[in-house]
Amino acid sequence: MTRDYIKLTNSRYRLGYHIAAPAGWINDPNGFCFFKGYYHIFYQYHPYSASWGPMHWGHARSQDLIHWENLPTALTPGDSEDKDGCFSGSAIVKDDRLYLIYTGHHYYPGDNDPEHFWQNQNMAYSDDGITFTKYKHNPIIALPPKDNTQHFRDPKVWQIGRNYYLVLGSQETDGLGRVILYKSANLVDWTYLGPIAKAKTRKTEGYMWECPDLFSLDNQDILLLSPQGIEPQAKKYLNLNQTGYFIGELDLTTNQFKRAAFTELDHGHDFYATQTMLAPDGRRLLFAWMAMWENHMPEQQDGWAGALIFPRELKLKGNHLYMNPVKELTQLRTRTLSSQQFELSQATQLVKTQAQVELQLTLDLNNFKGHHFNLNLTDDHDVAQLILNYDIATHEFTLKRKDRSDPRYATIKPTNIIELHILVDTSSIEIFINSGETVFTERFYLPTKPSIWLNSDSPLMLKSEIYQLSNEAIDYGIN
Repeated sequence: MTRDYIKLTNSRYRLGYHIAAPAGWINDPNGFCFFKGYYHIFYQYHPYSASWGPMHWGHARSQDLIHWENLPTALTPGDSEDKDGCFSGSAIVKDDRLYLIYTGHHYYPGDNDPEHFWQNQNMAYSDDGITFTKYKHNPIIALPPKDNTQHFRDPKVWQIGRNYYLVLGSQETDGLGRVILYKSANLVDWTYLGPIAKAKTRKTEGYMWECPDLFSLDNQDILLLSPQGIEPQAKKYLNLNQTGYFIGELDLTTNQFKRAAFTELDHGHDFYATQTMLAPDGRRLLFAWMAMWENHMPEQQDGWAGALIFPRELKLKGNHLYMNPVKELTQLRTRTLSSQQFELSQATQLVKTQAQVELQLTLDLNNFKGHHFNLNLTDDHDVAQLILNYDIATHEFTLKRKDRSDPRYATIKPTNIIELHILVDTSSIEIFINSGETVFTERFYLPTKPSIWLNSDSPLMLKSEIYQLSNEAIDYGIN
């Protein structure tokens, strides 16, 4: 019997230019790639409810990274290779054909323990980028290494010369997270090369490494991943699970990744499970899930849950990853709301009741005599629902939300010029500080359109450019 997909029942929190499913649950982005003139993004998707369930692959495509067309579900679980879920994976183009490599998830019959499962790696392919066929000889990697637990997922594939390489997130039998490496000449027959990097301790680097991604920027290799189980350390690692990176070097003669320390990529409450791709013009682009496991998601009452961040570009500067919205963002601007430069001497409303808005703010602190400034996102009663405060003495940003008791923190390099690039959508805000040196990604839920205020404890010079953005960038099409 065919089940009907869940339907949207209320659009009060629906996003205007961020990718979400037509309805239902989504989490990790998958298969980010460029194929036959389109950027493609897939995502973990449960179409039958607004809660996590047997994972499908939802699918959208775009010619400009801005206007996205929803496409039919790309992968549906239930075959012998993926009986209980088509978990995360990646995409690669070979001989004008698009290949998806993904994890099949399986529970043991009659066992109700959700942690008692096994996983394998599978392939599907498409010649048109819309309809996918599962490879008839799946799985392409049937079993994890002997020193691995059942945690064995999220393949990321790339090509070097005539060979293909694939990293997987995994857990060694000693209970520590790691990334393991495979090699193939044809995408079908894979040779295990061993673990390339592993957590030093469970508390400091995690018990499982999810969603690994390995790429080069400015002649440095970067291992981007989502460790589970890192314990909070003062003002760091405060989410349930983290997302961050190691900078280092992958040595394919020893199959080892020589790495520096782990660094968080985003400091907000709602950021997890990144995936990158190399764009045709050479940019390293990134998507992530704009949520976090166990976070409150009021939109579930309306038949949907979860979204992806606005696509970002990664750049490496001085052993630090910077993230910024892709340059195509300018296409979203529908009109200029404000363009001015003035001395801020009191609490000032920069934006009044706008659901989709972009702010570019430059704060000159050279003659600033105070101690802090703060940016407030307020409701229709001018009550602050989100506060971003900057402490001049410590160079620290603190972000607080009215619906949360746990602030988030980030420290920037000492400077007298602060640049804030802010993207607001109906129920999300992304804050890029000083060309993406630090980023906060957040969801919020208000009954009306928010306003934005800026105030400080002493006068400062402010330059602002504020734009209204489109609320029609996503064509949900087929459901």
